[in-house]
Amino acid sequence: MRLITVLILLITTISYTSKAQKMEGEITYERVYHWTKIYSRASYLSTEEKDRMKMTWGNDDEQKQEMKLFFNEQKSYYTYFKKQENEGGYSWNEREFKVYRDLENEKRTDIIEMLGKVFIVEDSTRAPKWKVMNKIKEINGYMCMMAVTEDTIKDQHITAWFADNLPVSIGPELYGGLPGIILELDINDGDLVITAKKIEMKAITEDVNVPKKLKGKKVTEAQYNTLVATHMKDSVKAHRNPYWSLPF
Repeated sequence: MRLITVLILLITTISYTSKAQKMEGEITYERVYHWTKIYSRASYLSTEEKDRMKMTWGNDDEQKQEMKLFFNEQKSYYTYFKKQENEGGYSWNEREFKVYRDLENEKRTDIIEMLGKVFIVEDSTRAPKWKVMNKIKEINGYMCMMAVTEDTIKDQHITAWFADNLPVSIGPELYGGLPGIILELDINDGDLVITAKKIEMKAITEDVNVPKKLKGKKVTEAQYNTLVATHMKDSVKAHRNPYWSLPF
């Protein structure tokens, strides 16, 4: 009886501490592509396109990038952590990719460079149709639950692992809408995996507000999805890789 009382007190204390903790901080993610797996699914690619990819990537199947998510209880901002570098020290600028979420007003602003242009996606936030599964695993000290959904436009299976004791409905890339921060995102069973490598609960200095001046073409979510869908269909028809000019 005494042991049960102690356990109840311990659980209550942990629950109270979690609720009392200010939900503000930054998360460093590692984004890992496996290009061989990605292209092996693209049966529509021509021999010329496959040769081009081999010349581009060679045997370097794996590509890593660091990303940052800055957040508080009202807003979040996700983008590249710094200039990307290869082993030789060569650095390059990535395509424009900045994701803002206004949770309080349920608004999204995504700045995405694709198809040779910069698009500004402004719309209300809509969560994917997640299905929470009966699976858990530990990621960087946090117990996470599994949820799955489908990207029907790109024909991708999405698996997310979210921490419900970080109760902010955000995550990496364009994904969120779960009762906790997504700490790992797996696209197509390992084609692309984004994992939280460092989680810092602290006051953030990065500006999470959408800049007042934005350069690009403004579109709605529906218009953006139509652009992606059309590009995917055109690429399949032309037997070319859609991801030369489109984020995976």
